[in-house]
This record gives sequence, C-alpha cells and structure tokens, in this order.
Amino acid sequence: MRPLALVLDCYDPQALAEFWASAMEYTIRGGTPNGQYVMLKPNEGEGPKLLLQKVPEEKHVKNRMHIDIHVPDIEFEAKRLEALGAARLDPEPVEEFDTAWIRMSDPQGNEFCVCRG
Repeated sequence: MRPLALVLDCYDPQALAEFWASAMEYTIRGGTPNGQYVMLKPNEGEGPKLLLQKVPEEKHVKNRMHIDIHVPDIEFEAKRLEALGAARLDPEPVEEFDTAWIRMSDPQGNEFCVCRG
C-alpha cells in the first residue's frame, strides 16, 4: 500500500489539532509558524497522516470526503467524542450493510462517522 495522508480544511488548525489527536489517538507532530498547517501522526503503528490545513472560510456545505473512525462500541465512542467537542448530527445510529454508524461533526463542523468495526 502506498503511504496515505488525509488533508482536512479548517479555519483554525491549531484549535482543531487537539480534538483530532484525541479522537484518533494521534500525536501532534508540529505545524508551520504562520499557522497554515498542523501535522498529526498515529501514536503507534501504521496509519495515514492527518494534515489540518487553514482555509479562510468556515465550513458551509457537506464535506466531499470524510473520516470514519472504527471502534467496537459506537455509543461509548460517540459520548467520548462529544466530551471533546464533537456533536451528533443524527439522534440514532444508522444501521445498514451489517454495520452501524453515528454521523458526527468536529468542533469546526467537519462531518465524520463513528462506525462499528
């Protein structure tokens, strides 16, 4: 597999870095002095890098691509992420294709899902 990095546009990368580091069990590896980028990497093992990239505008429409976080207990994880600043977008999990997920948004409105996995 080729190395993979995900880039998430946001209006305040530094503020969002703490959320995503905790949400994904990643470490903040650093950023640019002007605040344009913040890089996160997995605490252990393999996984894609996550680059938070500053854009001038707040999010207004649905993401074209989003992150799925796979966990054994989606309700437990959703509550943990809500305590970090995430919000549920649907009151109940969606169940399809022999799995379930909860649609959520990070503190700056970017959608992601917590999936049974």
